[in-house]
Amino acid sequence: MASDRISPTAHYTGYVWAHNGLSHKALETLEGRLMFNTLALPDRVSGLLGGPSLNSYLLTRHAALDLRLTAAIDSGVVSQVVEVAAGMSPRGWRFASRYGSAITYIEADLPAMAARKRGRLQQIGSLSEYHQVLDVDALSDQGDASLAAILGGLDLQRGVAVITEGLINYLSPELLVGLWARIARGLRRFPNGLYLSEIHLKSDDNLLVTLGMPVLSAFVGGWVHLHFDGPGETLAALAAAGFDSSQLHQGVSLTGESPRSGRGLVRIIEASTIPPASTQP
Repeated sequence: MASDRISPTAHYTGYVWAHNGLSHKALETLEGRLMFNTLALPDRVSGLLGGPSLNSYLLTRHAALDLRLTAAIDSGVVSQVVEVAAGMSPRGWRFASRYGSAITYIEADLPAMAARKRGRLQQIGSLSEYHQVLDVDALSDQGDASLAAILGGLDLQRGVAVITEGLINYLSPELLVGLWARIARGLRRFPNGLYLSEIHLKSDDNLLVTLGMPVLSAFVGGWVHLHFDGPGETLAALAAAGFDSSQLHQGVSLTGESPRSGRGLVRIIEASTIPPASTQP
């Protein structure tokens, strides 16, 4: 499957969270540390010179998604979360620690990564009926590991958020359209359905995109895609996939940070679904 290529950057981003105090030490990996140390000096120099910083970009991306998810939970819109391609993200651990039995948090990834994450979370005692790690093939329409199967195991009377941080730019346009349709179709079964993700756009003419995408492509062994020219095209694609409403946020408008060092490139998708009238409570 195409998403097999993502694991190197999953280790890298996992170490970024840990290095910046957002994660548990158990979620660090040797692969992530090696990648982080390799890129640390050029990334820091670029940031100090006013150029793009991958580290700054990733931290703003993570914080912005956290803020939108927190708002949805605190407002009662959702109380179930499925994080697809969760990798070594600490979000499940942090949200499970914060909300306890008030939410159900499902981390989902390909079997090898899911097994590794499950083992690390078992070490720190985070797993429970409210915090689970499941195998997923997000590009499959059916089967026990499909997204439909995972969503089908949730409480149909409670709202659900699906998060895909760090995933979609590794998918071809065809695979992305299919994924979005799968997510929208699955979320429509619930009283509230929310989809959160970041996205890069072709119109973001910046060194972080111009130079960073080829570097990431080399890491994952395949091309990293920029799917849409601008916000309008992105929102139209989300509507065509089946979302009832969607918007793009500037990440720094959510976090209150300066747009420097690549932070201004963070764009957050927030899309929602409305269930058919016959199934609404």
